[in-house]
Amino acid sequence: MQVLTKRYPKNCLLAVMDRYSATVRNMEQVVMIPSLLRDVHLSGGGGHIQADSSDLYKYFIMLKAIHVDVDHGLLPREEWQAKVAENESNEAENEVTEMEAKEERLSREMDLEAQFHLHFSRLHHILTHLTLKAEEVTRKYQEITGQAM
Repeated sequence: MQVLTKRYPKNCLLAVMDRYSATVRNMEQVVMIPSLLRDVHLSGGGGHIQADSSDLYKYFIMLKAIHVDVDHGLLPREEWQAKVAENESNEAENEVTEMEAKEERLSREMDLEAQFHLHFSRLHHILTHLTLKAEEVTRKYQEITGQAM
């Protein structure tokens, strides 16, 4: 596994982003044959398979795509919206429109500092959660291929 070269406070967003990037890079280096992850599911607490979980291959692809955004920045809004439109059905587009309307309403109600703290804490939580998923994908792949950690 790659070692972090920069030192940030433990809960600093940059530290969380660096941990996520390092974990996904490690996952990409370990997982040489991603197709082995198909039909293998994440296990929940106590080793039970989660009923709504995707297979590890889908997680692998998702984690890599998010890694590109974390390392290289987001697409411009117009490109992102075009990408979303290509990949989702009309129903999902309606959900996005509803979500944007709710966000707009919330943004009018909340001040900028409160919005910042809300989004910051959510981003921190999501990146931490994705880091754990990347570690689990790597661990499961190593179990499948018989590699020792």
